[in-house]
Amino acid sequence: MNKLKHLFMCLLAIGTVHHNLPCFVSVHLIPVSTPKNGMSSKSRKRIMPDPVTEPPVTDPVYEALLYCNIPSVAERSMEGHAPHHFKLVSVHVFIRHGDRYPLYVIPKTKRPEIDCTLVANRKPYHPKLEAFVSHMSKGSGASFESPLNSLPLYPNHPLCEMGELTQTGVVQHLQNGQLLRDIYLKKHKLLPNDWSADQLYLETTGKSRTLQSGLALLYGFLPDFDWKKIYFRHQPSALFCSGSCYCPVRNQYLEKEQRRQYLLRLKNSQLEKTYGEMAKIVDVPTKQLRAANPIDSMLCHFCHNVSFPCTRNGCVDMEHFKVIKTHQIEDERERREKKLYLGYSLLGAHPILNQTIGRMQRATEGRKEELFALYSAHDVTLSPVLSALGLSEARFPRFAARLIFELWQDREKPSEHSVRILYNGVDVTFHTSFCQDHHKRSPKPMCPLENLVRFVKRDMFVALGGSGTNYYDACHREGF
Repeated sequence: MNKLKHLFMCLLAIGTVHHNLPCFVSVHLIPVSTPKNGMSSKSRKRIMPDPVTEPPVTDPVYEALLYCNIPSVAERSMEGHAPHHFKLVSVHVFIRHGDRYPLYVIPKTKRPEIDCTLVANRKPYHPKLEAFVSHMSKGSGASFESPLNSLPLYPNHPLCEMGELTQTGVVQHLQNGQLLRDIYLKKHKLLPNDWSADQLYLETTGKSRTLQSGLALLYGFLPDFDWKKIYFRHQPSALFCSGSCYCPVRNQYLEKEQRRQYLLRLKNSQLEKTYGEMAKIVDVPTKQLRAANPIDSMLCHFCHNVSFPCTRNGCVDMEHFKVIKTHQIEDERERREKKLYLGYSLLGAHPILNQTIGRMQRATEGRKEELFALYSAHDVTLSPVLSALGLSEARFPRFAARLIFELWQDREKPSEHSVRILYNGVDVTFHTSFCQDHHKRSPKPMCPLENLVRFVKRDMFVALGGSGTNYYDACHREGF
């Protein structure tokens, strides 16, 4: 265990400096995939590669460190970058909740001891943490859509509850909010000082970790905001599909994707051996251990530098962890090749993308409502959106990942509006399927809004094949 701790601390030192590197590769169970190892640099798209720090081959421990997203002092970001004659019109932010306690525990082992109270002088630290707790304590009478009004506004348990946001998760989003404040409010004046409630659009799922993450980002963005101006809408679906959630073909894609994932796992003898070894250590059947999803708990141990569990039969160790992570990375490679997840993503992401372009189009007409939209969501929300946009090399959404759509107006041609897409601070606009060739034809560092509108209104359905030209028809296509 001492060796494990020493290795972790060495990696942690590296990760603290480099965990925000803007290059793309997946790392988890559901979403986008990595390029195949061995592909030439010419045939493989890379987004701002950093050969000094990016491992020459996919390293499961390095990938896990990126996933943890341990807060650092500073982060490189490209949000808000535009020529001086462009005016920022609106911003649409999609986040994954911050670092959380596991949703599952490894059977017959002691839960990892993580403190979910917020302590200002404990690492990770943020200068606004104490003020955040104080401000949240004043919001108990705030107006939230039910059932959000029954949720705690910040984590507060000495031993974290299952799925609860940690102090790390709060700090991650306080940092996100402060970064966006510096760019969008201080630099671009997106909102006036006397901003009104209708200039914000706030939506979250019914989990405390998403509500609290949204509030932490909002506090970093608008410190000491007026509670009377804040209203979070509740979204029952992790896909944020609102009234458009019934989609049989989407579910068929997902079933086929899950079957593909299952068959790949059966082929991996090393993975099965590892699960068998771990099951013996904790004295449960292999099937029960696999069903308990041990990687979720192991990631919590890893991200918080807590030793993996031991029993009288031995210890779960880093080698077990690396085998499971390596399989997940291989799963991502195959997922991209099979395209089943892409089909699921195109239908799964359509409702939320359709809402977003509707909001953008209203902004182009001069409407001043909903200039800043925030969706506080999950990995299974962001992953389909990334995949649907064609960002096949995007890493799986880390804790506190952010995906941002910026809408800009050309002051020299006021009728022209453009969009930029940014993922964790990296401009990925020209890696999207709807704008990947535009920069070759135009010197503008953005994509015409009409490209995104055409993609959502038409091209997403074309990519699915069949004759459907709208969401309903694509969801109810016969003979899939």
